[in-house]
Amino acid sequence: MNYRHAFHAGNHADVLKHIVMARIIEHLKRKDKPFRVFDAHAGIGVYALDGPEAQKTGEWQGGIAKMQAAFAPEIEALLAPYRKVLADLNPDGGFMCCPGSPEVIARLLRPEDRFTLNELHPDDYALLRDRYYIDARAGITGIDATVLMKANLPPPERRGLVLIDPPYEVKNERELALDALRFGIRRFATGIFMIWYPVKGEDFAEQICAAFQNLGIPAMLKAELRVRESFTGGGLAGSGLIIVNPPWGLEAELKVIVPALATRLGIGTWGQGVVEWLTEAKA
Repeated sequence: MNYRHAFHAGNHADVLKHIVMARIIEHLKRKDKPFRVFDAHAGIGVYALDGPEAQKTGEWQGGIAKMQAAFAPEIEALLAPYRKVLADLNPDGGFMCCPGSPEVIARLLRPEDRFTLNELHPDDYALLRDRYYIDARAGITGIDATVLMKANLPPPERRGLVLIDPPYEVKNERELALDALRFGIRRFATGIFMIWYPVKGEDFAEQICAAFQNLGIPAMLKAELRVRESFTGGGLAGSGLIIVNPPWGLEAELKVIVPALATRLGIGTWGQGVVEWLTEAKA
């Protein structure tokens, strides 16, 4: 309940998460049928990078600030939806207004699609509600992520994406994330689930990937970005995404995007990007 994403908005983890989310949304939009997106840990939606929280940490300077220069054309083609969100938020240029996941969702979904934004922190929930309540496509809740799954899955559309990205600052948040996925996939077996995790300490990422792998859920794709070496007490060295039921073609896209991000966002000559299957799809 004490975590505030405003201090971390626009960092390398946000860049990875929002680009991959944008690609998944674009895949879902390829069919005419509507879909729904659930953001289980939504934050407030938009962040001012010249505000006191972002300026205190400066984390955005190692993330979104490094994204202004163009990549190669084949990479820019995949980044186009993410670039559009940034440009719409910053019409005067620059990246000082940073989207959170809710803003990426709201700006990329079609009029017929729907989204549910959930935020447990009471102050952030109030800001989230005030920004999105006028959007007829949106539902705003302030409940536990597992309760969100129980109350809303499966969605009426039977298509969609569920984002689970707790900060992992409380001891049991890994177990809560595992429970949310375990329960969510039972209720919405055909849904796409995207779980974010931090790379920190000596083996935190390895432990959490093994824990998700041990759930025995098929079709789990991992995309991990490391910007520097990880060691105990060293803070956030990277982040990863576990994507359950990824759309066809996403793996190939990420194998282009993630190594490019590692080169761009890595500190000095250090940068690693890995895309691999944790569990294979059922035959």
